[in-house]
Amino acid sequence: MKDSGWRAKQMGDLSGTTIVVTGANSGLGYEAARAFAHHGAHVVLACRSTGRGHEAIERIQETSPDASTTVLELDLADLTSIEEFTTAFKESHDALHILCNNAGVMALPRSETVDGFETQFGVNHLGHFALTGNLLDVLRKTDGETRVVTQSSGLHERGEINFDDLQGEYSYDEWDAYSQSKLANLLFAYELQRRLSSAGSDVLSVACHPGYAATNLQRRGPELSGSTLRLWMTKIANTIIAQDAETGALPLLYAATAPDITGGEYIGPGGFMNMRGPPKPQSSTDRSHDEKAAERLWEISEELTGVTYDLETTEH
Repeated sequence: MKDSGWRAKQMGDLSGTTIVVTGANSGLGYEAARAFAHHGAHVVLACRSTGRGHEAIERIQETSPDASTTVLELDLADLTSIEEFTTAFKESHDALHILCNNAGVMALPRSETVDGFETQFGVNHLGHFALTGNLLDVLRKTDGETRVVTQSSGLHERGEINFDDLQGEYSYDEWDAYSQSKLANLLFAYELQRRLSSAGSDVLSVACHPGYAATNLQRRGPELSGSTLRLWMTKIANTIIAQDAETGALPLLYAATAPDITGGEYIGPGGFMNMRGPPKPQSSTDRSHDEKAAERLWEISEELTGVTYDLETTEH
């Protein structure tokens, strides 16, 4: 029986472990990076702004002076940046034990990435799809069990993959687009595990969600849309309902390090309406387990990103 009262202190010693966390300069990513570093891991903060990444390291070192950290630039809205991050990481690191696909955007007015993808689908799903594919060879060659942890959301439950309009070119609602991207995260995480298992790999693919955690993620959409009312409502909800980012990061930390995790699990808060509390395994929607939809999304993702997962021929 998994411990429903799990806390970050139970991670134990992570010395000798290399971990990449996307979006590590603030919110859940920062809290995860801080906890990993405090427990001895070498943490690569993959951030769109290296300046904010270095500021995050300074904050981490206030409580963990000996923290082993590196900042590398990564813009998930730009496939070229993802390739450059991959090159820089492989030039400076020969192992990767845990990849945390954490960064994301939420409920933005419609915009497009550098490569012409709808931003929420492009950043939350396609960016991490490309990053994981580019780093998979390092994960597979690293000694011992390695993991890919993909951050989804409870809002995947309202999500549907609109294959006729994936990019929201004909009809766009910011919350529908966000929910679609978070459902895509789960379809990806589960399909990746199926493919890893078929290839005989011991890399684990695990999904998680933070419940309702107070971070800057909720503010960006209202700010970009100029909605003072939405921004005001968000601030109230973050104050009254949400748990703090440190607690919201627990499902990610658990999925990344707990010894009893198996591939294909979905971890989230076990408290009120799965919005708060310590982490535990949970169920996701039937749509998230639709293997035909997952295969179709995978094929489209390879076509759009140009990143192919050649699991059968990757050395291990």
